[in-house]
Amino acid sequence: MPGDLPEYYFRIRDNGALVFRLDTENRQRRIEMDQIATVNIRNGEVKPHGVRALTEDDLAEIERWMIHRSHLLAEREVDDILRAVDHMNLTTQWAQTRANDDQLEQVTDSLLLAMHDLRTVLVRKKSDRLMKRAPVNEAPPAADG
Repeated sequence: MPGDLPEYYFRIRDNGALVFRLDTENRQRRIEMDQIATVNIRNGEVKPHGVRALTEDDLAEIERWMIHRSHLLAEREVDDILRAVDHMNLTTQWAQTRANDDQLEQVTDSLLLAMHDLRTVLVRKKSDRLMKRAPVNEAPPAADG
């Protein structure tokens, strides 16, 4: 039935969610939300709410949600960075074509420092990745003497 509600509801919050079990099987046919747990995505911690014991079904659904949520957040993070690249390009176009001297004076130092910091980190990380990929050179054979 299209109007069927899921068994669980996850109220998103920083670093995770509050987990509720939904119940419509009551006399008033109202939606009741019973908090069953608190989830922390960063450290994987699942804390039952109050003195409640979580069932295997509860834990399985929470685990599925945590995996899905982690993937979604990772995708969003990369998308945010790609949007930042777009915004940097738009900033470059603005600085070249529309910005006046006062506007450039307001933003130049902050932009240059942020770009320098970003460049330093990116170059170091790229170097680290390249070093990991490079084959380890064996020591040259000893000279017979």
